[in-house]
Amino acid sequence: MEAQHDPRLLRLLNVLPHTFRRSYEWLIRPQAKWVRLPVGGALMLGGVFSFLPVLGIWMLPLGAILVGEDIPPVRRATLHGLGWVQQKWDNWQARRKTRNSKTNP
Repeated sequence: MEAQHDPRLLRLLNVLPHTFRRSYEWLIRPQAKWVRLPVGGALMLGGVFSFLPVLGIWMLPLGAILVGEDIPPVRRATLHGLGWVQQKWDNWQARRKTRNSKTNP
């Protein structure tokens, strides 16, 4: 699976619950293209309507990851954004860890 070779996506998949990871692995199979595209589109549409209850902005990147399996420019943009978020997360965690180590000798 090509998607699993990208370190940014692999890092995200490793922290997801097993059920979500298995669902993703099932959806990225070549035979699941006709399921993947509508599910990805529905997730992206749900992300646009994140102001409604139950729907959320979290749906937008998940849909983009699924749609990106079939549309390379979407995939590149999504993985670039995922890398940016992971970098910001790592920086925030490092600052938080440093701050906690200073306050707790």
